[in-house]
Amino acid sequence: MTTLQVASSLLCSSSSSRYGRRIGATLQAPKLRPSRFTLTTRLPARDLLLEELNKRSGYTNITTIQTQTESKPSDIIGEDGLKSDSKVVAELYSVMEAAADRAEMHTNVGEQRNNWNHLFLTSINAITLTAATMTGLAAASCGTGEPLLALKLSSTLLYTAATGMLVVMNKIQPSQLAEEQRNAARLFKQIHREIQTILAIGNPTAKDVKDAMDKILALDRAYPLPLLGTMLDKFPGTVEPATWWPQQRRQKGVGVGSNGWNTKLEEEMKQIVEVLKKKDMAEYVRLSKLVLKVNKTLAISGPLLTGLAAVGSALVGSASQNQGSWAVILGVTAGALATIVNTMEHGGQVGMVFEMYRSSAGFFKLMEETIVSTLKEREVEKRENGELFEMKVALQLGRSLSELRNLASSSSSSSRRYEETTEEYASKLF
Repeated sequence: MTTLQVASSLLCSSSSSRYGRRIGATLQAPKLRPSRFTLTTRLPARDLLLEELNKRSGYTNITTIQTQTESKPSDIIGEDGLKSDSKVVAELYSVMEAAADRAEMHTNVGEQRNNWNHLFLTSINAITLTAATMTGLAAASCGTGEPLLALKLSSTLLYTAATGMLVVMNKIQPSQLAEEQRNAARLFKQIHREIQTILAIGNPTAKDVKDAMDKILALDRAYPLPLLGTMLDKFPGTVEPATWWPQQRRQKGVGVGSNGWNTKLEEEMKQIVEVLKKKDMAEYVRLSKLVLKVNKTLAISGPLLTGLAAVGSALVGSASQNQGSWAVILGVTAGALATIVNTMEHGGQVGMVFEMYRSSAGFFKLMEETIVSTLKEREVEKRENGELFEMKVALQLGRSLSELRNLASSSSSSSRRYEETTEEYASKLF
């Protein structure tokens, strides 16, 4: 029994001494100096210990090198093969300043041409009514000699001046000019905001600079500032949607299955394009043609009526009584009708309405080309994210995502029957 107790005590003492040496070895380990490497991610204590041991033994930790490499922001390589991050940012700021300057220019010119419309309308109506009044006074003072001649001459001159001013005003259509400049100012501000968004997100590229410049130059061609030589035709032979964007690059070939895109979303976008073409765009082109016909009729009628009134005022007091009475009726009535026509055309800003409809058709054409060019992009990764693209299309059409999908599904289920029975358009904004 005594022997067993002695053996047990010897075993316990040897075990405790062995554990004591282990604990002592652990406690007496040399203190590790802090690493000189800066880590962007916090590593576990085991990895830190391995890193320090590798450093002391002459080895380099791969994790540290990769962390240091990833912590440095990537530079952008320009066309010349040099790092040009700051160059691209500077170019984008220059384009953004140009867009802001053009927006202000078009805003100022638009206000000026809107003032032209009001001033021309007021002046021509005042001249026409004054000439009609003088014609009536001339008829009332027949046979008095010189007063009759003075009234006839004054009314004829006023009618002639009103005719010339109406020809010029109907040719340039100041209300339509003002609407063009308002559209241009809005679109230049949109480019300005897009560039601000690119700069805020970061990592702009040379392609962003080129795209922004192309948009500005296309807008310059679509909405010119000068009147002489470059003014848009106010009475075109064929009505087409307004185009203010550069030509969309289209590539054949489709890859599906990544970047938020799938077959169902592509089919949905194709159906939306069909509805835009057959409903929205066609409707606004039809309205543009209708308004253009009305504007042409009014533009011809105004100068024609003032010209007839000028002839009538010149014949007041002629030898024949019958001829003199018809001359008075023509001089006074034609002048009053010319005032009404002029007020309807320029007071109602029919030219502005035509431009508004034409721009609305252009908006849907731009949407169509954007969707088609996106779907024809060869590499899906180069497209805009599919879910984000779908959300943008829905917002531009004033719909929720569920409404957009319902529209696409209903139009695809029975395309011909859908077109014949429904009056629903893709957009809920216009």
